Amino acid sequence: MHNTTIENLTDYPFDRLRALLNPLNPPEGVAPFVMSLGEPQHPSPAIIAEAVAAHASEWGKYPPIGGTPDLRQAIADWLTRRFHLPNGLVDIDTHVLPVAGTKEALYMAGDLCVPPAINGKPPLVLIPNPFYQVYVGAAVMKQAEPYYLSATAEIGFLPDFEALDSETLDQTAMAYLCSPSNPQGAITDLAYLKNAVRLAREHDFVLIADECYAEIYDAAPPPGVLQACAELGAGFTNVLAVHSLSKRSSAPGLRSGFVAGDPDLIARFKTLRNYGGAQIPLPLQAASAALWRDDAHVEENRRIYARKFDLADQQLSGRLGYYRPDGGFYLWLNVGDGEAAAAKLWTQAGIRVIPGAYLARPDHTGLNPGAGYIRVALVQMPEEIGPALGTLAEIL
Repeated sequence: MHNTTIENLTDYPFDRLRALLNPLNPPEGVAPFVMSLGEPQHPSPAIIAEAVAAHASEWGKYPPIGGTPDLRQAIADWLTRRFHLPNGLVDIDTHVLPVAGTKEALYMAGDLCVPPAINGKPPLVLIPNPFYQVYVGAAVMKQAEPYYLSATAEIGFLPDFEALDSETLDQTAMAYLCSPSNPQGAITDLAYLKNAVRLAREHDFVLIADECYAEIYDAAPPPGVLQACAELGAGFTNVLAVHSLSKRSSAPGLRSGFVAGDPDLIARFKTLRNYGGAQIPLPLQAASAALWRDDAHVEENRRIYARKFDLADQQLSGRLGYYRPDGGFYLWLNVGDGEAAAAKLWTQAGIRVIPGAYLARPDHTGLNPGAGYIRVALVQMPEEIGPALGTLAEIL
């Protein structure tokens, strides 16, 4: 465990990055090249504009905050198709809830799952380390204690839930799991997921599976937590899966995703969103449904990412601890000192990356598992990524 308070949540990664780099100047005449932000830059599918135009008359209506039946059906059909679920297992009225992007759902999960106390003590929230910063915000805003599980190279870049003792697990209210992981690109297998679900049920905490990178993979499609539930039986008890169109469909501005799983939690989530959730406009819900029904644009996205990782193989193999990740679109490079490397790339080439230490926290041993790394987001098109990687390799 490591104490984190609301006050030091202001220490946000990109605020730290600005504090590090803004006083420094890139080379004169060099346009900055941003590889610090995981914002997909591939052209958005034409499906979006077509669906929005076809539903333009619906801008004048309040949208249902729980999503249209058509959108929920498209999501249920995609889950069934993508994760090989039994037909009819996912019910559109009790298992699925559209949300305004995964960030909303991952944050609001704390309001649903974290009680004031467990056995008279502050609840724990298990967080893979490094992590998406919303996880810790959701914990701390509910006065829970973040418990950072360092996901290092030695254990395959995934948190080791089974290493925790029963006392810790009994004190846990919620656990986050990201696969493919951000930033390391590691993928869980079904056995790992089933073990995580079993632990959640045995110790009565909620497993939140952040699967927003699930459609960006190199070889084999990552399994999902609902797939693990289907094999275990007992429905989706104690489990929520979170997905987004931001990465899958290169549509971060659409702000459209969903949460699916435990029907009791979904029912409570609906109530919570009625009070504090952002509505997705009806034309954008129609566009979202069209995207979930189309796999062709996703396959093209994967081909583009594969070309970029081919370029990374050429430029970085055998250097900086480079490995080709199984999923996601980040490089997690071992540069020894992430802050120094980020400053060097900025001042010598105008390339902006984020130090790994900013994406992690010291764990119970005092180790910050990101300190020696930088995260490099391969979000632009290959013709831009290739030269940038060449420059990065030359400088570092």
